[in-house]
Amino acid sequence: MTDSPAPRIPLDPNEQPILDRLLEVRTKLELLKQDRSTYVKSQDIVELYNEVIHQVCLLNDIRTTKRLEQNRVDLVLDDCFQLISLGYMTIGKNHEAPAVYSFVSTTKRLLEHLEEATFYSPKDLESIGGKLRDCRRYLERGKESYSPHLLTLLDARIKVCEEVLARLELKLSHLTPDLTTKYDKLVSILRSLSALNTRSTFPSAEVDEYLEQLKELQEELRGYGISAFESTGTKEDKIAEMTEKLKLEFAHPEPAPEVKTLIETLLARCFLWIDKMKTKQGRIAHNFKETYDKLLGLRNQLEKLSLTQAWSLRETDLYSYQRQLDRVDEARAEDGNFYDALGRPADIYEQRTMLYLLRKSYATIYFLLVSSEPVSEALLPIYNQLTTLRKCLLEVKKLGGVSSPRELYPYSMKLNSIDNMRVDGKFMVGGEIPEGQGSVTMLLEECFELAYDLRNEAEDSGSAEKSEDSETGS
Repeated sequence: MTDSPAPRIPLDPNEQPILDRLLEVRTKLELLKQDRSTYVKSQDIVELYNEVIHQVCLLNDIRTTKRLEQNRVDLVLDDCFQLISLGYMTIGKNHEAPAVYSFVSTTKRLLEHLEEATFYSPKDLESIGGKLRDCRRYLERGKESYSPHLLTLLDARIKVCEEVLARLELKLSHLTPDLTTKYDKLVSILRSLSALNTRSTFPSAEVDEYLEQLKELQEELRGYGISAFESTGTKEDKIAEMTEKLKLEFAHPEPAPEVKTLIETLLARCFLWIDKMKTKQGRIAHNFKETYDKLLGLRNQLEKLSLTQAWSLRETDLYSYQRQLDRVDEARAEDGNFYDALGRPADIYEQRTMLYLLRKSYATIYFLLVSSEPVSEALLPIYNQLTTLRKCLLEVKKLGGVSSPRELYPYSMKLNSIDNMRVDGKFMVGGEIPEGQGSVTMLLEECFELAYDLRNEAEDSGSAEKSEDSETGS
């Protein structure tokens, strides 16, 4: 069990029954998550959600004069909300207010790490901003259906995310379109270098390729008066370089000072990081190897999930990854660094390598949450089959269609077999009507339409050929 750490704040005796009940709910949620013998049922998740909300009401009545207190009850409550949120996604209720909880928690972590890293792509912010606006809509839509206690909590958490996002957007607001492209390229290079740095064998050749790309970018940026180059020569050399810079006529207007500092800092960081990587060659200090291996393992597992998501991911699986990452993240000191068992700080190389793995893992969880389809786990096998059929039919159409309607028989047979699974127009699983009926039905109809168009094209083509043959014969 990935339990939360025990806080030092003593527990109010009146809150003990609430804690006991929340621990029971959390255990039930974890058992539901682990049970692969059956699908997660909507009724089970909704009942446990209602029980948690009831405990929140009791807790608020006790804390009328101490609203800001945080003890073990709050930590277990957070666990329950995380599991319920992921449970709502598992049963296909992705657009309901409770499902927002886990997404907002992950988004908050991700935004804080982007701010700490001080480099990020405008595309990162566009994606996050759009998803936060979606969350706002889900909350607004859920006002009549869900507890105001939950909605107030989610509203506050979304506001925190929006505030961090606004600060991040402000830092990039002065970038011109052409400099945005170059800045994006620098962000991509730094992330790619960090990924290479975690390979089992250090890829010197690939690192050198990125070094050449950096040198090319540096030359392009000189035309804007931007350079990360610092001379290590004599005083006379430095004076000569400064004189040369004064003579240089920039090919582009000089950017705003904050933009110049932003890009120069990132450019210098890329060069310094390559230098550090070449020196260390992927070797992690022994006292941080355990933390590194844990983060590397989590990153690798999450990336495998992202490749097989449609077929193997149960959203509640993400809970254990979230909690393990949170524990590592929260173990860092106030200065943001990692410390070993003897209280010694990590070297800049170890620190940045582990931070990359931590941030990459949070980003992958964010991707998995965003990519989750609003379809119940019970309907996913059908949904995935239809998705594959749709891809095949589109590919056939792209390649020019079929020469004969007979070639469409395998697709038609599969589509008809799926269509025959419906009872009164609904896909039933174990006597229940799982969430996501609309998504699956739309996909089925699109596949039928694609097959129908391909059949008509094949028949028209065949008729035209017969007509030409008859004309030639006469």
